[in-house]
Amino acid sequence: MSKKRGLSLDEKREKMLQIFYDSQGFFLLKELEKSGPKKGVISQSVKDVIQSLVDDDLVFKDKIGTSVYFWSLPSCAGNQLRTVYKKLETDLQNNNKRHTELVEQCKALKKGREESDAREEALNELKSIEQKHKELKEELMQYADNDPATIEAMKKAIEVAHSAANRWTDNIFTLRQWCSNNFPQAKEQLDQLYNEVGITDDFDYLELPAVVPLAVTEGEL
Repeated sequence: MSKKRGLSLDEKREKMLQIFYDSQGFFLLKELEKSGPKKGVISQSVKDVIQSLVDDDLVFKDKIGTSVYFWSLPSCAGNQLRTVYKKLETDLQNNNKRHTELVEQCKALKKGREESDAREEALNELKSIEQKHKELKEELMQYADNDPATIEAMKKAIEVAHSAANRWTDNIFTLRQWCSNNFPQAKEQLDQLYNEVGITDDFDYLELPAVVPLAVTEGEL
């Protein structure tokens, strides 16, 4: 035997609305959770189904005292559907009006753009200019590294990095001296640790190499 198909969300909404329409009364959520299974809606899904109906203004709720009551009347649903219908009808009219405006605008834009030898020649010239602009832009990028402003920014960045590296080098020397003064008995262990992290005997401050100005030509060197 094939397994019975479960209800879709729309079917569950119809079943729960029918509970309200049949009784035209007021319900607590726990009462609806008891009535739902009788209509084929499991109690665990009743809360979400009711909330979806509340969100669509098909079911109303209000807090009376400490309890929250839900209700819905056939006339309320009819009014809601009429409101939705009017809104959709207004949206359709607005969309039709906008479509007409866009069609007219498209026709207006096409005027003066009819195919002709002069227009074809102008388009070809525009493509040629755009291609030349692209080539010049690419050529300019090749010289970006020699731009004075770029070089000056690189020099400043190198100076900052150099200063920071030597500052940390100075901190390392200070730390090594402190360790030597406070843990003389651990000299071998400390030396081994220094070597493992790259602090060898040739570890020293960095010096910036002399920079040859780019403006100097080969004949002047």
